This record gives sequence, structure tokens and C-alpha cells, in this order.
Amino acid sequence: MNLLSEETSPYLLQHANNPVHWKAWNENSLAEAKEKNKLIVISIGYSACHWCHVMEHESFEDQEVAEVMNANFVNIKVDREERPDVDAVYMKAVQIMTRRGGWPLNVVTLPDGRPIWGGTYFRKGEWMQTLGQLQEIYLSTPEKMLDYAEKLHEGIQSIGIIPNENKETNIDQDQITALVKKWEDYFDWDFGGMASAPKFMMPNNYHFLMRFSYQKKDNRLLEFVNLTLTRMAFGGIFDTVDGGFSRYSVDNKWHVPHFEKMLYDNGQLVSLYSDAYKLTGNPLYKEVVEKTLSFVERELLNPEGGFYCALDADSLNAENHLEEGAFYVWKIAELKTIVGDDFELFSQVFNINTFGLWEDGNYVLIQNQGLDEIAKNNNITAATLQKKKIFWEKVLYLKREKRSKPRLDDKCLTSWNAIMLKGYVDAYKALEEPKYLNLALKNANFIIKNLWSGEGNLYHNYKNQKSTINGYLEDYAWVIAAFIGLYEVTLDEKWLRDAKQLTDYSLEHFYDEKTVFFAFTSNLDDALITSHYETEDNVIPASNSVMGKNLFQLGLYFENSHYEKVAQRMLHTIFPNFSYPSAYSNWLDLALNYSEQNKELAICGETALDYCNKINGLYLPNVVLAGAKKVSNLPFLKDRFVANQTLFYLCQNKTCQAPSHDFQKIVSDLI
Repeated sequence: MNLLSEETSPYLLQHANNPVHWKAWNENSLAEAKEKNKLIVISIGYSACHWCHVMEHESFEDQEVAEVMNANFVNIKVDREERPDVDAVYMKAVQIMTRRGGWPLNVVTLPDGRPIWGGTYFRKGEWMQTLGQLQEIYLSTPEKMLDYAEKLHEGIQSIGIIPNENKETNIDQDQITALVKKWEDYFDWDFGGMASAPKFMMPNNYHFLMRFSYQKKDNRLLEFVNLTLTRMAFGGIFDTVDGGFSRYSVDNKWHVPHFEKMLYDNGQLVSLYSDAYKLTGNPLYKEVVEKTLSFVERELLNPEGGFYCALDADSLNAENHLEEGAFYVWKIAELKTIVGDDFELFSQVFNINTFGLWEDGNYVLIQNQGLDEIAKNNNITAATLQKKKIFWEKVLYLKREKRSKPRLDDKCLTSWNAIMLKGYVDAYKALEEPKYLNLALKNANFIIKNLWSGEGNLYHNYKNQKSTINGYLEDYAWVIAAFIGLYEVTLDEKWLRDAKQLTDYSLEHFYDEKTVFFAFTSNLDDALITSHYETEDNVIPASNSVMGKNLFQLGLYFENSHYEKVAQRMLHTIFPNFSYPSAYSNWLDLALNYSEQNKELAICGETALDYCNKINGLYLPNVVLAGAKKVSNLPFLKDRFVANQTLFYLCQNKTCQAPSHDFQKIVSDLI
């Protein structure tokens, strides 16, 4: 057993019994490399990563490999979810060296941490051969390594630095339209999403495109968003039996997923489908939200109100061997036994045919047409078929629960918890299910109790009643966004005060006046080999773009010109770089806040919350909402409460109309 046995991360604990003398990323491990003048192997992955498990089995569990690694290297294992800062820095290095990235991420560095070689997955022979060659070069001609490391280090430092010439670039709304037109060239009009494989869901892309299509009244673009959301819900990537989405699809039709289920995907997708339901009223979207939240509550909610990270892609098969997707797939004989006389109809709904076949006789359930059409072709009502589908899913669920379940990553991460919290808030807005708000509040209090210290900083991780890692910008950005959402559905200004306190802490400890962006790590933390500024939106939006939207909204609530200025400077600086819109969709969403269509609405009166709930149930992405049930000192609401009246204040660009008593007129003005 190695030193990883002292850690709490499930991923690190999975490697605790490897013969490799793994250490965690900490001061002692890094100091040992310098003291012994040894090269460092940094191996980065996460618990739900299939190929991480494969490389562990092939190499890190192998005694011969361990002997090479232990003799010549200081070996450090990193959970990328616990240390996204370390992951980001060395991912940049590998992308420079190989033009690709992914996990497992394996890097060899000098004793001071500067990388000299790296890649992703390696087979045993290649891994051992490469390590041997690197050690030989380090002993014979170390100056070559030092020279290469210096050049590579310069390249790493230059990545992600956005030139700031202190010139304010106007946010040209026509330019946003041109970017969307360019983006449309990559749309898959057969199955939705982008025309490529594998397919990641990228929920923020569709948040933006849905909002853009709504504000521009672009019905064709909205049709594409609906196509994408429908195909994702129909695909094997969505677990129709138990709810929840897998991380991505390996094919172009959303059929066969990489089977791990991540909390951050499901939180964002709940928000997306909730908004889509508000806009369209499509019952499929409501079903997706309800099933996903049932899955999250059942499988990922801990007794304290926190959310676990993920379910693994791998599970034990019938032969008791770990196999990707074993828990989720079906064979025809098994389905015939379970479904019985309805098998033919079941096969039409879930494509137990060539369209739904994966490999080795395994089927992943996928729909490619609505129930109405199938019902019509079989001379039954759509309601009858819907009832059958619900029954089939129930019996499949009960059968599947007898299988060996995927492994659970039971740590809690602050940023991911806040993403899921916001998902519950957005679902409550759309569906008005009280349980969703109760769970959101429970999770918010979990964060405050366990992940917010008395010194004002957030922690990043929590497990076994311990939080050990200082928070990153993503933690602050998402908690602030979630707390703003809680204010919108409760009108409890405590959540805005908490959001403001965290924002002020972020400005003090993360904001870099020179670059005009927030660093990913606090200025109280030990520096890595380079600073990291997260500016490109990915499967999770960049923490800087999330913070920009927070500052915009809080700037209005608190009439804080500094917040407004920081948000504008960030957007002005990055706006000229929007060459690839998918990587800047959350920034583009922020840019839409500066259009002439953006409005603010204040509702003041004893019944303000009831009216706010009605507004929250509408799809109004261009409206900032505030309200008060009593006299408020919030600058945006100050002097607007009048006893025994409910007043609506509609504003645009800080100019407000006369207060109105007519709710229907306000709604018509907003829509």
C-alpha cells in the first residue's frame, strides 16, 4: 500500500494498492523530487475515466513497470477533479507537445515541475521504453532537457493570455449574428448537435442558441435547438430507465454513450431542459427534467444535502469482470423475458433492431420517432403506448437494479454542487415542484456549513467531514450564480448578500487588474509553474464567463459601478477573440445582456413572490428579476415598496417606466 491510502479522493484510493510508490500532489512530494534530483511522473485522471482504469490495470498494477517507476522517478497521482489547476497547466503542455489531450494525462517533468514529455494513454511496453529513454537522457545530457523544458515553459505561459490593449470594443450585436451564421455550418440537421463524433452535449451552447433564437425570432435556429434536445433525450446518452445523462456519445446519433454519469453534466442539462420546457411546453423536456432529478436524488444525494460527483462507466459483468456499460445494456433474449407479449411493440419504441444494436449482441435503448407515430401505426392510442412505456421502464429498472452497479465517486466538489443546485432552482422555476426548492436550499446550506470557512474562503472538496483544498475560481463563480438563483425564487436577500460577499472575496484574491480576468487559483495558494486564466467555455462554461454574468447581475442589484466595469472590461477584451463561437457561448450569452432587448423588472408588495413565480415560469432570458415583500434596502429596490399595493417597475438600460399595477400589461411588455 502506498501513500495514496491517506487520501480521501476515490480516484486516488483506487491506486492505493498499486506497487507503484504513488504520492499525492503536495509540498512534500514536490520537495522530495528536488532534494533527490529526480524526474517526476505526474499521472492525472478521475474515477469515472475508463481508459484511466485500463492503463492502471496494464501498467500501474504491474510489478515490472513499478520497479522502473519507483527506481528512477518521484511518482505523483492527481485527481483532476480535485486539482483542476494542476490538470489545466499540464494539459496545456501536452497539447503543445502532441496537439491533443485527454485522460489519463501522463507527464514527465524536471524536479522543479517543468514538463519535458507527455501524452495520454500508453501501453505497457511503450510506457516502459519511454521512461527508460527519458531517464537515460536526464543522466547523460541533462542540458538538452533543460533547454527543451525552458522553451516549452515559455509556450505554456503564453497560452490563454489575451492581449489587453485597454481599448473598449463595442459589443456589436450584428457581429454576434454573423458568428451564429458561421456556426450553423457545423450543425447536424439529422441528429442535432455538431456534425462530428464523438458528440458532447455542451449544454451552454444550446442555452445561448435558444436565447438567441428567441430574441431574434429565428424559428429555424429554434428548430435546430429542439431537434438537438429531442435527439439527446431519445438517445442512449439519456438513461430513459433511470434518468440522467452520460458524459458523451461515441457516435453521431447520441446512441452509445461513454457510460459514466457526471454531476456537472446533469446539473447543466436540468437547467437547459427546464428553460426549453418553459419556452416550448414540450412534455418530453419535462419528463427529462423529472427523471434526471429523480436519478440525482436517488443515486448522488448524500445524507447531509451534498451531491456526489459521478457514477463510473465500468461495472461488473455476468463474468464478474469490469466492463464499460455492462450495467446499462440489454440482449434480446433477456428483453423478451422481461417484456413478454409486448416485445414487438417495445422493439419499435426502443429500436431493438439494427439501429439500436451496439456490439456483441448488446442493445442500447434509443428512440428515433415519437410515440404518436408508433401508436398510430399500431392502431392504439398514444396515451396507451405512453402507459406501456412507463411500465416497461419500471420493470427494466427493477431488473437492472439486481445487477452490479457502477462504482460511485462519493466526494463532493463545491463547483459541481453549485451547478446542480442551480439545476434544482431552474427546475423549480419551470415546474413549481416544492421538493426541488427544498433540495436546493438544503444543498445551499450544506455548502455554507461545510465548504465556506470563517475566514471567508470557499473550499473545493468535501468527504468524510473534511475539506482540504482551497477553492478555485470555478467554486466562487458557480456558488455565486446559484445563490443569485435562490434569491430569484425566494426573494430572500440573504442569498444576494452571500453572493456579494463571495464576489468581493473573489475580486480581492483572484482578480488580475493587468489581464482584466480572474486567475483560476487564489493569490493565497502556492504558485504552479504558470498562472491559469480559464476563459474558453467547454463542457462547463469558463469560470471567467460565469463570473462576468454574475457581476453584470449583481451590478444591477447593488448599483455597483465597479462590478459593472469589471464585467464590461472582461467582455470587451475577449470579444475580438470569438472566432470559434462554441468555445465562447457563455460569453456570447453575456454579450446579449448588452442588447436593447435586455430589461429589468422589480416587483414590490406583499404578494411579490407569487408574481415572481409567475415570471420565473416564463421563458424570459433577457429579463433581470428582483422583488420584495417588505421594505428593502437593496439599492435596486430602495424606496419602491408601498404598503398594501403590488407595484411593477419595468426598466431598461437603467431607465424605468412609471410603476404599474397591471401585471398582464407588464407581461405583454416583456414578451
